[in-house]
Amino acid sequence: MTFSTYARVEREIAGHLFILETGQVARQALGSIIATLGETKVFSAVAQGPGRPDQDFFPLTVDYREKTEAAGKIPGGFFKREGRPTTKEILTMRLTDRSIRPLFAEGFKDEVQVMSHALCYDGVNNADVLSMIAAFAAVHISGLPFHGAMGAVRVGYLDGQLVAFPPDDRRREESRLDLVVAGHKNAICMVEASAKQVSEAEMIDALEFAHSIIKQIAEMCDELCSKAGKPRQTFKAPEADAEISAAVAKYHKDLKAVIFTSGKHERQEAIAKISDACTSSLVDSSADGATKAARTKAVKAVFNDLIYKVERECILEGKRADGRSTTDIREITIVPNFIPRQHGSTLFTRGETQALVSVTLGTPDDEQIIDGIDTEYRKHFYLHYNFPPYSVGETRRIMGPGRREIGHGMLAERALQAVLPPKDRFPYTLRIVADITESNGSSSMASVCGGCISLMLAGVPITQPVAGIAMGLVQEGDRSQILSDILGSEDHHGDMDFKVAGSGVGITALQMDIKSTGVTRALLEQALEQARVGRKHILRKMLEVVSRPSEQISQFAPRMENVRIPSEKIGYLIGPGGRNIKAMQELYKVKISIVDDTGNVQVAGIDRAKVLACLDAIKSMTDTPKIGTRYTGTVKSIKDFGAFIEILPGVEGLCHISELDVGYINRVIDVVQVGDPIEVEIINVDDRGKIKLSRKVILMSRGEGAEAPVA
Repeated sequence: MTFSTYARVEREIAGHLFILETGQVARQALGSIIATLGETKVFSAVAQGPGRPDQDFFPLTVDYREKTEAAGKIPGGFFKREGRPTTKEILTMRLTDRSIRPLFAEGFKDEVQVMSHALCYDGVNNADVLSMIAAFAAVHISGLPFHGAMGAVRVGYLDGQLVAFPPDDRRREESRLDLVVAGHKNAICMVEASAKQVSEAEMIDALEFAHSIIKQIAEMCDELCSKAGKPRQTFKAPEADAEISAAVAKYHKDLKAVIFTSGKHERQEAIAKISDACTSSLVDSSADGATKAARTKAVKAVFNDLIYKVERECILEGKRADGRSTTDIREITIVPNFIPRQHGSTLFTRGETQALVSVTLGTPDDEQIIDGIDTEYRKHFYLHYNFPPYSVGETRRIMGPGRREIGHGMLAERALQAVLPPKDRFPYTLRIVADITESNGSSSMASVCGGCISLMLAGVPITQPVAGIAMGLVQEGDRSQILSDILGSEDHHGDMDFKVAGSGVGITALQMDIKSTGVTRALLEQALEQARVGRKHILRKMLEVVSRPSEQISQFAPRMENVRIPSEKIGYLIGPGGRNIKAMQELYKVKISIVDDTGNVQVAGIDRAKVLACLDAIKSMTDTPKIGTRYTGTVKSIKDFGAFIEILPGVEGLCHISELDVGYINRVIDVVQVGDPIEVEIINVDDRGKIKLSRKVILMSRGEGAEAPVA
């Protein structure tokens, strides 16, 4: 094994100092990089292994981890060791994978692993995009058959202008845009964005700005590669057997005739019949097992290439598999409140894609705590997306959510996040669950549409309704077709998958994967405009069913009320070991949450009357007694000189015998007994907080009381 020599490249880009280094760490890897931005550092290494002879896919694995020592923390939990990857780590893996996978040489099937982790996080420059840059540089210097130098950038919108690599705190709190773009010198190839209803023109400007930064980072990678890069591996994709290709090509006409069969599964069955006929005619049934299997695999591979070619050919002729024009949206049906007892639910169907989406309203205790190398924070809104195998008529192992499900769920979450009401106006924790029950393209966008309708049905006062649409592109030379609301096959056989979500005002989320070498600004503008028109069509269909958010939340959702108590009374409300707060929750059948340290308290429960009663009890027990305030208390003990009365939970005062009634009283027990309710007024609070009470002043104000005894 030849060890790499040390090399370093640094450059100031958009006001930030970038450093790329290689040759110090992991020198036995095919390529390794330490990338630095500010005081944030990320390590990335790439390794190569042999592919299997029977393999018909590219086995690329991308892994990224944020180990807590990068931020000077120790992992929580019993084992004190990092476990399964977090949502953020999975999303970062996807950003890298989606960027580089299409740019390896066509037909390359060796196993490749790209592994990255954060070494240091400075609290300002996020490690996720830096890990993409490190991974791109590691692949570039490795000598693998790869497209070439790449770069990545995060773009924010602060103080009225686009900003590259915005600081984390300002990006989260102030930025109208959170855009991550990857690309090479000639074009962008991956986009992921959340936005606060930015216009299409603003998004195009942001993409062009991002590409200008990417080109500078790609130049850095080229410079490093010239100093320490390995020679590029020679690779040529194996050519298909000319005899098989010619024989399969004869089925072009038959395939083109059935590709317009109505229905996804019916179309697949029609194509499968031709595939079987083709295979039967070209495979010798008398051949030995190994020879027959190899021949069958070769024929099917060429036939799949023919399917790819025929569908693209039809699209460029203006014909789509389901008969729609390039701008048509599939039929939409919406069933509101599909599950009546859920707080809000929708069965949203668009063509052969269907999502059952529900919204659940919860309390602040249901917020998700996000703990990693970033500053810990809480999420009061999250969306979970599920893609069961039956949705495409298949069977497979049933496991937890995969990377695809995490990514699609986050895309839909970002799309809806921008239109949620402020937390102080609507303090509920919101969970959306999108179960895909049928799928033939654009299930994540169906989740956006169903999620928006379910939010409105649940009574969430969103600022604007949001819809989503998936766009596609087929490009051959000077010919191109942009497709609205793409099918699964159009995604698979196309050159671009372009998902756009937003309101009538602007874009709230964007995801783009480009498989071709480049897309011009004019083409992007056309795609975004076509997406805007399609999105508005879908919004109109949604609003025909649910025109505005419900005025009341579901009867099955918790009712929530807020009260502010003195901060020094928080401990008293909780009680020793939580005894007081637990007793009140049991008594009133509610959930009591201490929102913050300033004394904001939230009470939630299904029965509104009990919620209000609990609220009154909290106000009473945390109230500060004042002279002239009247209470209905309970006699706790009796002495010769008077009675001690509890006016608030844990707060007692003395009502002297002379203040129990208007006339003369011989004994206290002649007026009250222990446990009696009694209405009293505070007549004095001394410096030590001792409270003096009077029943007499209340009686006198009403003209009531015992007659004075005759001497």
